[in-house]
Parts: sequence; C-alpha cells; structure tokens
Amino acid sequence: MFTGLVEEIGICEELQCSAGSARLVIQAPTISSGVMIGDSIAVNGCCLTAISIREGVMAFDLLEETLQRTNLKDLAPGKKVNLERSLLADGRIGGHFVQGHVDAAIPVAALLKQGSDLRIDFKVPPDFAAYVAFKGSVAINGVSLTIAEVTDDSFAVWIIPHTASHTNLGYLKQGDLVNLECDMLAKYTARIMQMRGI
Repeated sequence: MFTGLVEEIGICEELQCSAGSARLVIQAPTISSGVMIGDSIAVNGCCLTAISIREGVMAFDLLEETLQRTNLKDLAPGKKVNLERSLLADGRIGGHFVQGHVDAAIPVAALLKQGSDLRIDFKVPPDFAAYVAFKGSVAINGVSLTIAEVTDDSFAVWIIPHTASHTNLGYLKQGDLVNLECDMLAKYTARIMQMRGI
C-alpha cells in the first residue's frame, strides 16, 4: 500500500527483456539505503519487489502482465521514474490509498501551462471512465492527484510547481503514456453495485 507521495525521482539504468519477462535496474541513491530485498517499491505507480540492492541501485523483475499493462516496457537508460516506498502503519497519509496495481497505460492528450501551474489532460479507456469523478482521486505514474475536470473520454488534473519538479510529471509531453490507477473505493463500489444488479 502506498499514498501517492513520490519520495525520489529514480533513473532507469537498464531494462533487460527476455521472453515474457524483464529485469529493471533503477538508480535510486536516496531511498535505496532504507530498502531491503523483498520490499515493495512503487515504480511509476507500479508495485514491484526489490530483488537486488547495491550502491544506490535497485533491481526488479517484471511479469508479462506488468509489461503489457504499464509504461515500464518503454523505459530506456536515462529515463526518469517516480519512486515511493510502501506505507508504514504509523505513517501519515498525505495523498490517498494507492495499491500499486496499475489499471492501464493512458496517453497524455494535452498540456497547458498557466502561470506557474500545469494542466494535464489524459484520455481514459471506456472500461475505466466510470471510476473517474470530478474532485475524485487518481494516481498518475504513482502520484496522488485530484481530478479537476471530466468528460466522457478524458479527464484533467492540475499540478503545482513542487509536483512538477519533484516527480516525472513535469517532463511529460503530449502522447506520452502514463500509468493510471483509479481510486480503489470507486472500483469496489462499482463491483458491489454490479453484484447487486444496481
């Protein structure tokens, strides 16, 4: 479980792909000192298990499902990723409950700079549109954000300069794929209503 508050921008060192799986190596000098093998780390919002830690570098194995559903398959050396360690039971929840279970990789539809703030519009697949609500929570590349506007097939968020400079959202361009995780409360509510025929 995570909160959507990024602790460090890591740098992709290597993505080794083989048949149906991959190994991702990330430079993370800040948080790696407090990570143990087997710990859960959100990488661009995707919950991964640290399998190796050495001198500020962490490695993770990626499943085929992870490669198909997330933007991690597009990583290359030098690419920036958002990193967050799992939530401590006595820690503050500054964002919202983020599971690290990415729903889909979705494209950036538009970016608009207004003063020091940045508006980002995203296209949302029909299967997930029902989970996106005005003023609701969403995780984009693992960042907890509030939805500012919703249409039938898209939604928009605004980010402040701190978020732009302390996450990889400030480096996004139109057409880039980001990892979307919808609010789990919305998903559970929809499932309960479905089961009850509502």
